Amino acid sequence: MIVLRDAWRYLTDPASWTGDGGMAELLLQQLLLTLTALGLAAALGLSVALWLGHLGRGGFLAINISNVGRAVPTFALLALLVVAEWPGTQAFGTYGRAGLATLIALTLFALPPIITHAYVAVREVPADVRESARGMGMTGWQQFWRAELPLALPLVVSGVRLALVQVWATATIAAMVAGPGLGRVITDGFYRSHYGQGIAGAVVVALVALGLEVAAAWAQRLVQPARGGRSSSHREDPLSVAATTVSAGADA
Repeated sequence: MIVLRDAWRYLTDPASWTGDGGMAELLLQQLLLTLTALGLAAALGLSVALWLGHLGRGGFLAINISNVGRAVPTFALLALLVVAEWPGTQAFGTYGRAGLATLIALTLFALPPIITHAYVAVREVPADVRESARGMGMTGWQQFWRAELPLALPLVVSGVRLALVQVWATATIAAMVAGPGLGRVITDGFYRSHYGQGIAGAVVVALVALGLEVAAAWAQRLVQPARGGRSSSHREDPLSVAATTVSAGADA
C-alpha cells in the first residue's frame, strides 16, 4: 500500500510532469517514436504487401522475410544498434538519445503484422468481385483501388492497430539501453529504489496503451462495411458492398 501511495503522489505531483526529463516530455517523445515507426513501417509494408496481394505472387516470401523480425528479439536488435558505431547512442533530434537506433528497431518490429494482415486481406477478396471488375473493363490498377482495397481495408487497419499497441509497449524497453521514452521513469525508479516512481511510469504506459487501443478500434470500425440493421437479413455482405463499389467505379 505504501508503494501505491508513493505512486499516486508521484503521478499527482506537478514537478513529475514538468521540466527537462519530466513525464510529459518523455510521454510525447515515446508517442513521437511510436507514430514515426508505425508510419515508416506502414509506408514500406503496405506498399509491398497490398500490391503483392493484388498480383497473387511473392506473398509467401514477403511474409516469411518479415516474420524473421518476430524471431529476433527487439531488445537484442536494439542493443546491437546501440553498441554499434552507427547509429549508437547519439542524440537524434527530438527523438532523444539513441533515438535513431530505437526508431530502426521499432520500425522493423512493426513490419510483420502490417505485411501479414495486408497481404491476407487482399487475397481474401472473393474471386467473384475480381471477375466482376474485369468484366466491367477495369484495368488492374482500377480493380485494386475500386474493388479490392475497400473490402480489404478492415483487415489492413487491424494489422496497423495491432502494430500500434505493440510498438508503443515495446518502446518502453529503450530506456534499458540509454534510449528515450517513459521507460526512463520506470528504470530510474527501480534502480534508485523509488518503487512508487517506477510503478507510476508503468501505469502511464498502460493507460496510454489502452487509449491507443480504443482509438485504433474506433478507426477500424469506421472502415467496416455498413450494416443496415441487427438481423442477418438486413446486413450487407461483402459481395454486395463490393458490387456497389465496382459499379460506382465503372460509372465514374
